[in-house]
Amino acid sequence: MDSNSNPSGYGVVLVTVSSRAEAEAISTSLVQSQLAACVSLFPIHSIYRWQGELHQEQEWQLLIKTDLTQFPALATKIQELHSYEVPETIALPIVAGSQHYLQWISEQVKD
Repeated sequence: MDSNSNPSGYGVVLVTVSSRAEAEAISTSLVQSQLAACVSLFPIHSIYRWQGELHQEQEWQLLIKTDLTQFPALATKIQELHSYEVPETIALPIVAGSQHYLQWISEQVKD
């Protein structure tokens, strides 16, 4: 089975950022550099512990659609551009998807 018909090669990467401007800047960079096919942005409210203190913050969630073979380069780019010391960068595999959509991801993300 080639990578275009195997959905396990594709995934969604989750990243949270501090502002809409940062979300747009990181998203634009990832798509322009062909590390992501598409990034969707959502305003969220996060509750988390950081350095022993409880925080409640308004953040933006990036939902990055990509070929997971690009994850190392994508994670490096996010780390370079991100304002957080330890940014969330987690990948979830796509276990099933429309063949046409997966083909589109493949065409948008560099080999």
